[in-house]
Amino acid sequence: MERRNALKNIGLAFGYTVATPTLIGLVQSCQNEKSITWTPSFFNKEQAIVLTQLVDILLPKTDTPSASELNVDVFIDRYANEVMDENEQEFIKMAFNAFNKEALNSAGKELAIDLSSEDLEASLAKTLKVDKQQKELNEEALEAYMEAKIKGEEIVLDDNVAAASFASNLRNITIWAYKTSEYIGEEVLAYLPVPGEYVPCGDLEELTGGKAWSI
Repeated sequence: MERRNALKNIGLAFGYTVATPTLIGLVQSCQNEKSITWTPSFFNKEQAIVLTQLVDILLPKTDTPSASELNVDVFIDRYANEVMDENEQEFIKMAFNAFNKEALNSAGKELAIDLSSEDLEASLAKTLKVDKQQKELNEEALEAYMEAKIKGEEIVLDDNVAAASFASNLRNITIWAYKTSEYIGEEVLAYLPVPGEYVPCGDLEELTGGKAWSI
């Protein structure tokens, strides 16, 4: 069971995160980094443009900032570059390419940089819409792929499985990074820099006005 979970975690790549001080520090360090000339460290410039559109599709600007306004895309790029191991990096590049391939085929376009937000939103919706049976089949395919990679065997993962994995994992880490950002933690969630009285059982409306606690 432990081996199977380890294999799945490689497939999850940046979809699996733990709120460690190092990762939280990485999120915070990205908050003021982006500029007009932001240069990604892991993805190429074309992929970075697509990534920015994708995180904003997942978390668009409403009464709170969009994901890219909080530099979630910068964090994902740095996370891939600084935290992932070689196997995870290879998997993410392959899965990202599979997702872009699906989006290009659906939109009838040749270059990822030409994909509009509407094109990418349609592909996200398509790849995220996986029923329970297909999800189980995808997990089995991912496990077989990772087993083969660990053994040094040559194997090709189905593009649909890779694209679905990328979309799901991107959604997970986008939400995680957004909620962990300083702005959301202090301005949107219930924030108490100096912990006070511990109330084990209390009404959320009375304690925080209905807000979830910041990390």
